[in-house]
Amino acid sequence: MKTSFLDKLIGRMERVDPQSLQGVVVKLAREKGFLETLFNTIQEGVIVTDAEGRISYLNTAASQLLGLDIERSIGEPVTRFLGELDWQKIGAADGDERHKVLSHELEVFYPRHALLGFYIVPLAEEETAVVTGVAIILRDITESRRQTENTIESEKLSALTLLAAGVAHEIGNPLNSLNIHFQLMERELKSLPPEKAQRLRDDLRVARDEIARLDRITNQFLRAVRPTKPDLQRASVNVVVKETLALLEHEIADRDILVEQELSDDLPKILLDRTQLQQAFYNVIRNSIQAMRAGGILRVRTETTDTHVIVSFVDTGHGIAPEQIGRIFEPYYTSKETGSGLGLMIVQRIVREHGGTIEVESGVGRGTIFRIKLPIHEKRMRLLEAGASEKKS
Repeated sequence: MKTSFLDKLIGRMERVDPQSLQGVVVKLAREKGFLETLFNTIQEGVIVTDAEGRISYLNTAASQLLGLDIERSIGEPVTRFLGELDWQKIGAADGDERHKVLSHELEVFYPRHALLGFYIVPLAEEETAVVTGVAIILRDITESRRQTENTIESEKLSALTLLAAGVAHEIGNPLNSLNIHFQLMERELKSLPPEKAQRLRDDLRVARDEIARLDRITNQFLRAVRPTKPDLQRASVNVVVKETLALLEHEIADRDILVEQELSDDLPKILLDRTQLQQAFYNVIRNSIQAMRAGGILRVRTETTDTHVIVSFVDTGHGIAPEQIGRIFEPYYTSKETGSGLGLMIVQRIVREHGGTIEVESGVGRGTIFRIKLPIHEKRMRLLEAGASEKKS
């Protein structure tokens, strides 16, 4: 049977002189201060509760992750902050269950949106196996989850790239063969009566149009999953915006859309591929104008920060539902009846190839904002001088 230091002390309390007892108390106070300092310096959150689930201790990291005031939280039920915690199940643990570590994930929206992983360890007395409380360890797994999702996305794109090569081989050759045979058929039509020849020419025209449409879809798919490396040259983003709007001038006019340009005059020239970036802007603008009814307004705004040039496309369209906004960059995902679901995927790939990011804000009935951020300076690696950190300190 194991006996703690405190158990031994309590058992001999009557025989301990005041001076020795004072030394023991000082020693315990120092150890308590050391442990509190240690727990407050680690990044993981730590919460300790009593048998009824009331908080008896939490460290600085736990208060920051959950947005809690340490002093006000002491004595509060932990279920007030971790509502999905089944305290009755934890409190009733006995036998081997008292040593079982429970793992959960929690999405929090305050003080910031984050995904937390936390472990619950029941604390039980060695002799009676009665649960006297729990220790809860919290960890911010937002970044690791994002990295996992990026890895999965990268694997999907790699699979699509392999599929693209197969598509190009399996579809491209039969399409070329069909075109050759159509040419031979058109030659044979010259020997037929004019009326019958014209009907066959009409059928051939429909068939060739469908083949051309299939060829365009194949090429668009190949560009989406195997984009060419951008030819980066210093140029103005404002120029690319104006050129793109000029290409869509007739479609904008036909839909009776008003375009408001708020282009900053002091944008620095940055490294970009004008053709690819124009394609990205083209796809975003077309998405925006197709989401609006006649009389809608599209605001195109450019601005700069210390590190990025920002291009914003703000429309007054029907918006995107919350359950859809996370999927708009997935291949073949579209809410349009005639859409291919590749346009925004191409936009994302082009922006990433430029070292930038794309953000989307939307809500049903509130319109949508596409915000593209392009780096001003080319990212380079820099080797720090030995002892640089010591010099700064």
